Amino acid sequence: MIEIKKSKFYGYAFKVKSLEEVEAYLEELWKEHKKARHICYAYKFFDNELKVKAFDDGEPSGTAGKPILNIIEKRELNNIVIFAVRYFGGIKLGAGGLLRAYSKCAIEAVENI
Repeated sequence: MIEIKKSKFYGYAFKVKSLEEVEAYLEELWKEHKKARHICYAYKFFDNELKVKAFDDGEPSGTAGKPILNIIEKRELNNIVIFAVRYFGGIKLGAGGLLRAYSKCAIEAVENI
């Protein structure tokens, strides 16, 4: 968990082989984090073809899912989904702050696999 200006970010990384697995993990995280404002994520896996997606979940476009996907790409990871759960602390972080926060959260999640 990282905290930036009262917002808390929890990172999770899981090995996956299908979209159904991604959706199941997302559903479980929403059950666990009912009061979270956002659960952003990115994945990259092979399921008969390459599947890649970045999802911002209401954060400004490109400030959450894309930095998470960048960590996946930079570390050359495959068959993985990384989630970042955000509890909003009441202070806006701005685009740069969000990029840094979600990148840091993704790095932390990958290091804890």
